[in-house]
Amino acid sequence: MAPLRVFSQRAAPRLAQVVSQQARRGMATEKQIFNQIVSTKNIRKITASMKMVSAAKLKGDENRLAAAIPFNAWTSNLCSEPTLVEDATFEELPEKTLIVPFTSDKGLCGGVNSFITRSVKKMITTLESQGKSADVVVVGDKGRGQLNRTHGEKILRSATDVVSPGSFTLASALASEIAAAGADDYDAICIVYNSFVNAAVYNQMYKVITPFNIHGEDGGVLPAYDFDSDKPEAMGDLYEYMIASQLFHSFMDGAASEQSSRMTAMENASKNAGEMIDSLTLRYNRARQARITTELIEIISGASALDD
Repeated sequence: MAPLRVFSQRAAPRLAQVVSQQARRGMATEKQIFNQIVSTKNIRKITASMKMVSAAKLKGDENRLAAAIPFNAWTSNLCSEPTLVEDATFEELPEKTLIVPFTSDKGLCGGVNSFITRSVKKMITTLESQGKSADVVVVGDKGRGQLNRTHGEKILRSATDVVSPGSFTLASALASEIAAAGADDYDAICIVYNSFVNAAVYNQMYKVITPFNIHGEDGGVLPAYDFDSDKPEAMGDLYEYMIASQLFHSFMDGAASEQSSRMTAMENASKNAGEMIDSLTLRYNRARQARITTELIEIISGASALDD
């Protein structure tokens, strides 16, 4: 018992000094660490629930996308095929282009919105270096906020608080909004969106929609067809309908990509929360052991002082 008393008498001042130094440095106490563990567990419950909700929504978005693909198939004969934004030169874009990026109104969905805004910034910079001009009509609050910081003067209009899940009625309203922004004054409309591949992969694509050439040397668009009404007026209506169809397909593609990215992001967040809980639990156990050791030393020191 005597050696233990000698050790406690010698260690008590040093341990008290260490504890006081930790307090001065603002290190977390045992209670604070415990509160952090509780908060992180609550956050993990929320992210796990959001993952399950996104997984359920993704199934519905996949079904709507599967229906939108054949619905929009007729436009492939009248406009260009979708092109990957990565490594694109944008040389096929005309002198004056209206860019329509599709982003979301909500966050916590990984890099879905950042990838689109980054692609739009790259497109604007490339077109300006080629001596061309471009303006933007952005869909989604996140895209508007990110683009407004660097290219606010390029944004003509923005559509936010878009109702989900989307429908062709919504796409038609977006087409009317684009037409109100002066789409007829541009040589082409470029839609930038996320293309859904699977639950883990989505790509940034763009497709170019150009007005119909009615008075071409080969008879223009649809030369073999007769029109009951005025052909320019009919082709104008068909052009607006084609924009609505392309917007509908892009909206369905982007919605599926958003849910898949949110599901992956929430899974990663839950995993990171679990790792943080393990780390905090280890710190909590160390702090608890240090407190118990301090209390034992104080008891032994007090008993030793009474014996003396």
